[in-house]
Amino acid sequence: MNTARKKLIEVALPLEAINHASAREKSIRHGHPSTLHLWWARRPLAAARAVIFAQMVDDPGSVPEEFPTPEAQERERKRLFRLIEELVLWENTTNEEVLDRARAEIRRSWARWCKGSGEDPENLPPFHDPFAGGGALPMEAQRLGLEAHASDLNPVAVMINKAMIEIPPRFAGRPPVNPEARRDKRLFNRGWSGAAGLAEDVRYYGKWMRDEAEKRIGHLYPKAKVTAEMAKGRPDLKPYVGRELTVIAWLWARTVESSNPAYRGCNVPLVSSFSLSTKAGKEVWLEPVIDGLNYRFEVRTGKPRDKAAVEAGTKLGRGANFRCLLSQSPLLPDYIRSEAQAGRMGARLMAIVCEGDRGRVYLPPTDEHEGIIMRARPGWKPEGEVPSRLTGGTCYGYGLTTWGSLFTPRQLVALTTFSDLVAEARVQIRRDIGGTLDISNDDHRPLRDGGAGFHAYAEAISVYLAFAVDRSCDYWSSISTWVPGGEFIRSTFGRQAIPMVWDYCECNAFSESTGAWLSMLSWVEGACKSFPSRGRGNGMQADAAQIAEPKNVIVSTDPPYYDNIGYADLSDFFYVWLRPALKSIFPDLFSTLLVPKVEELVATTYRHGSKDKAEEFFLSGMTKAISLIAVRTHPLFPVTIYYAFKQAESEEAGIASTGWETFLNAVLTAGFSLTGTWPMRTERPGKITARTNILASSIILVCRPRPAGAPMATRKEFLAALRRELPPALRHLQQGNIAPVDLAQASIGPGMAVFSRYSRILEADDKPMTVRTALQMINQTLDETLAEQEGDFDPETAWAVAWFEQFGFNDGPFGDAETLSKAKNTALNALSEAGIVKAGGGKTRLLRVDELQKDWDPLTDKRATVWEMVHYLVRVLDTGGESEAAKLVAKLGGKAESARELAYRLYGICERRKRANEALAYNSLVLAWPELTRLAQAGPREENGELFD
Repeated sequence: MNTARKKLIEVALPLEAINHASAREKSIRHGHPSTLHLWWARRPLAAARAVIFAQMVDDPGSVPEEFPTPEAQERERKRLFRLIEELVLWENTTNEEVLDRARAEIRRSWARWCKGSGEDPENLPPFHDPFAGGGALPMEAQRLGLEAHASDLNPVAVMINKAMIEIPPRFAGRPPVNPEARRDKRLFNRGWSGAAGLAEDVRYYGKWMRDEAEKRIGHLYPKAKVTAEMAKGRPDLKPYVGRELTVIAWLWARTVESSNPAYRGCNVPLVSSFSLSTKAGKEVWLEPVIDGLNYRFEVRTGKPRDKAAVEAGTKLGRGANFRCLLSQSPLLPDYIRSEAQAGRMGARLMAIVCEGDRGRVYLPPTDEHEGIIMRARPGWKPEGEVPSRLTGGTCYGYGLTTWGSLFTPRQLVALTTFSDLVAEARVQIRRDIGGTLDISNDDHRPLRDGGAGFHAYAEAISVYLAFAVDRSCDYWSSISTWVPGGEFIRSTFGRQAIPMVWDYCECNAFSESTGAWLSMLSWVEGACKSFPSRGRGNGMQADAAQIAEPKNVIVSTDPPYYDNIGYADLSDFFYVWLRPALKSIFPDLFSTLLVPKVEELVATTYRHGSKDKAEEFFLSGMTKAISLIAVRTHPLFPVTIYYAFKQAESEEAGIASTGWETFLNAVLTAGFSLTGTWPMRTERPGKITARTNILASSIILVCRPRPAGAPMATRKEFLAALRRELPPALRHLQQGNIAPVDLAQASIGPGMAVFSRYSRILEADDKPMTVRTALQMINQTLDETLAEQEGDFDPETAWAVAWFEQFGFNDGPFGDAETLSKAKNTALNALSEAGIVKAGGGKTRLLRVDELQKDWDPLTDKRATVWEMVHYLVRVLDTGGESEAAKLVAKLGGKAESARELAYRLYGICERRKRANEALAYNSLVLAWPELTRLAQAGPREENGELFD
């Protein structure tokens, strides 16, 4: 029988390169596939590509016939690492030369299996992601040469996947059909690779929609005339007097009637800030001018006299606490809420933002522009209720209870106009094709039935135009706000919630600036160009807990995260606009008024009635879904599953948490054993807080089905196996330079691999051990292993570590220091001579980094300690950068490795003791270690323009 070889992901990964590329990808905007349509917690392409590659490629250690020695295996492993390091770069996302090399490696491993299995080496197994969501995983599988299947219960997610993996390959390499491109013969006859022709038609017909919409509703978006009156006291407006400027946005404040009886009938503004621009040297702000029972807003330039008052607006504190602009009386949250729910919340125009010659121009409101909104008469509003409860906040309690209520009348008119034009564009495309081509032999099947002819092509273009409408609704709602620091519009979903917004902005759909239709269209067009255009793809709607096809698949998936994100609740915001635009093309997919929610696998208490019922639902559904994966997966390949671990979930010692435990329970109950876990950090390094792990992304579980005859074990046997197997695994992780912040999560892999190899582990009372207990034992063994590494440290360092754990860099009793020094076989005078402590007045403390001597040299220090090495490295890295720190590493020579081990140990102490600043320093040192050692080994040379010698 052919035995599955260990895959690279089950042994080693160039984790830092993957993490770095994943974090960098967050800053890539235009042309990134994610800009097609918003989806929450989408995996970075770099991580997805690397994980799928590594789960398909054999580890050299499992191919002894080709790599017979450890040295040969390590050389080959490093070669594969170098390929992954190229593969994850954003610049190589569409680099066919790099991708072809990756595809060749995948096929080489597949061919090894086929020799003994009888399977066809020309036909790789298909890929399937049953929780496809935003589509990163199936898209990257397709990019690596696999037939990609993506399924999700959510229709919005299904459409995203169809647009990314199903439609582009069907029309790849075709020239555009629009008249403009056909008239220009040189343009038309050029090579149209991939989805470039499709993207060009999206641009052209999106522009056609914009022109048609402006003819119909352009009067609702007038230009703003700059008058001499406006320019009084405003030198910045002098060049514009008499000119009509294109408006970018109208800035509004919600209003309620004053609660002060003396001001009854006066609607006063709820303003979170009067700032319009906070750019240095370009400050602009609003000054409310009160005239009896009336008020108006004047635009001021320059630094405000009372900056705090400007930034505060009319707010009195957090939440819905405001003051009446006229009477200064408080407007309490309950009062504002009652007024809003009674339908008495209004709006007042505060300012108009225009396109100037060299930037934004801010004008005061005018009666004409404020009155325009009254002439907007929407004929349709989206149906359905806004969720009354959402993690992160909801506007439901303030009268914005329906999806339609999130938009102003003018926004509704604009969105319905553009939505209607999607269908009209489809007709126009067919008309343009029919006027220029003989389509009598065209494939007349519709897009949903696999059609690839011009009729299906017209439907395909309208899919992307509908996505442009969805992108627009994200910016054209009354939850969108103006950002003074950047002078742009922030979209509705600045976070995974629909919070209440007090002052909002209305975008001009027909400008050429932030939030306008052409801007939204350009994001969609750019995304189209980055989709893979080779291979087959299939996006389908299916419940992951019921799907049975296809079989013998490769699976990498990113399931819902317990109760973290309410995908279905949030995606209704987009679904209600996609549905009217695309229902005629995909009637089955858009058959429901709102997104299906009953079977959504999230543990939402408000949906299931109690926390226990929600957890039971999640565990049961996730177990069914993962059990189906276990029986459908190809025996050659491990399954990779992403989980967004949140340290903040944990209330007890260790790494146990409700969502994490429940998820692991589902994986193990489904019959999987873990062969590895890898922490993927997909956010840029930032602040570490006492209750939030810097690991702001995912843990990737590597799983294989547990053998049918798996044995049982006792608690004692499990602990003995942990203590035997975790230390070497930990050393391997450290040698791979895993970040200290990720070490606890990564250690779950070898720890749970031990736990999950048994059918069950019995406690002393013969009850099965729980996952929580196993996690706590793994964490305890990790601490013991790190503590044992101190045996390699000098006595002074061992003392310093013990002291640091209790006191940090603060004072402690001299007597305690003396007692500890005897236990660690050293003396306080030795510690003082070593230059690591300060003692006096009955107190002792460790010297801080900034107190260490300035000219320390390990080559001349006769009592150099590992403690000093770490802290001098921390200081030099912070003040002199990597090149200076590398010089110190070079001087340390073989002793440098002990410094890295100590950095791991000190990070663990800081994490437990909630010492965020010190933790960040030790973590940063380890993260920089590969570059420091590389520079140290390179010797004298120029590095970043400086002589390294």
